[in-house]
Parts: sequence; C-alpha cells; structure tokens
Amino acid sequence: MRSRKSLCLARFNSPSKQLPTEHPLNKEILFISDLHISLEKPEITRRFLSFLKDRAPKAAAVYILGDLFDAWIGDDDPTPPNNKIRKQLKHLTNSGTKVYLQQGNRDFLLGNKFCEDTGVTLIDDYLVIDLLGTPTLLTHGDLLCSDDLPYQAFRTKSHTPEWRHYVLSKPLIIRLVMARWYRFRSYFHKRNKTQEIMDVNQGTVINVMREHHCLRLIHGHTHRPAIHDFEINGQPAQRFVLAAWTKDAAEILCWRNSTYQIESI
Repeated sequence: MRSRKSLCLARFNSPSKQLPTEHPLNKEILFISDLHISLEKPEITRRFLSFLKDRAPKAAAVYILGDLFDAWIGDDDPTPPNNKIRKQLKHLTNSGTKVYLQQGNRDFLLGNKFCEDTGVTLIDDYLVIDLLGTPTLLTHGDLLCSDDLPYQAFRTKSHTPEWRHYVLSKPLIIRLVMARWYRFRSYFHKRNKTQEIMDVNQGTVINVMREHHCLRLIHGHTHRPAIHDFEINGQPAQRFVLAAWTKDAAEILCWRNSTYQIESI
C-alpha cells in the first residue's frame, strides 16, 4: 500500500505531519465509524446512503474511522451494496465535501481503485489533524487494544505486502469464501475473550497520545461509545469513542465552532 504513488492514497503517517487547516470555522466536521455495511444489513446501508445525500453535504469534511464495510475482499468486488456506496460517495466528494477514510480491522484491503471511484482520501492508522485549533489524533482503535495479543499478531501478519498479495491474487469467489471463514472464526474467538482484553489499554492510549503530542483522541472499533476524561502529564485529556451503527440507531460526532455534539440520525 505504501509503495503506491496515487494521490488518492496519500498517507499522512508521521506524527509531525498534519492535514492542512482547511475547514472553515463555521462549517461542521463529522466523524463516524463501524458501520459494518454488508448485503445482510440493508437498514444500515439505507441509513448511510441517506446520510451521504442529506446530512454530509452540509459539512466541510467527513472522517470515516474504519470498518465502513463488514468485510472488504478487494476493490474489484461488485457485491451489493458496494456500487451504490461508491456512487453516492463520489457524488458527495464531487459536491465539495472532503471525505477521509481510515481502514479498520474489517476493511483493511480497501485500496487505490476504491479511492479513484469515490474521491475519498485514504489516511494512515494514526493521523493528527488540526480540529478547529486543537491537535486531534484519529485512529480506528484496534491498535489500542494491545492486550489482545492473538489479534495483534494476526494484524501484523495481515498488513504485510506479502499477505495482501496472497489474498488479492485469489479469484473473487475464493476471497468471498475466505472472508466468511475469517468472520466465522473471529466470532468464536471473541466468545473466549474477556471484555477487558477486547477494550483499549489505557497505558497504550496515553503512550500513543504522548507520541503524537495530542490531548484529544477520537476512535471507534470497541463499540463502547463514551467520552473519557483523564490526564496526561498533569494536563486534561479526552478520548472520544464513536458508536457503531446498527439497524435501529446511528450516531455521528459533529464538531463546529470548537464545540461538539453527539447527533443521532
């Protein structure tokens, strides 16, 4: 992934680099994550398409912090509702709203073709942005769950160029079967893990925020929406955990004029 030079895959992977401060103060910045869109979840698909059409155009930028899809087996997968999502995202980015996308643990194979089709910008696992005057660290959240050693080992292996090539070189039908198998195996592995192991490690959170010189962090992944207040070196810090979307409810974190609100849609 890092070797590709396409502009749509521009990475901002150094703690010292930030996206340009280009969002007007009177425009909203929206954050969402963990939609897990799939053919089996039509209610979430309809809600997201409505969000892209009616709500997102009012914002200067939308940040999707991972797991937009329940599984992504390659940019050549036409399985519904993938093409509808591509089309509506392209309409949104053409209208002027910037869309930034982080890969999650379910859709880390999102790549160059998807960016070209939609106009979104793929961002790295950790990204510091100037959120209306405050350096803010964005991440999906799985890297913060450092107590889950088997998952972290799999994550390291599955993000190598060799593993990606091995999977993406398979015929589409084989990748579909592989994706179902990995989801099935993941389900049973989670049943044997405690909730504490699958949550973030607070020590890791603090270390990562120190490394990136931030006192605010926004992430998803854990499906435990909350706002956590704590201290780093005696200074107040905050961790915003985004909600997962379900067939019955969806939330977005909306930031405007240095204030925020949790909005149900």
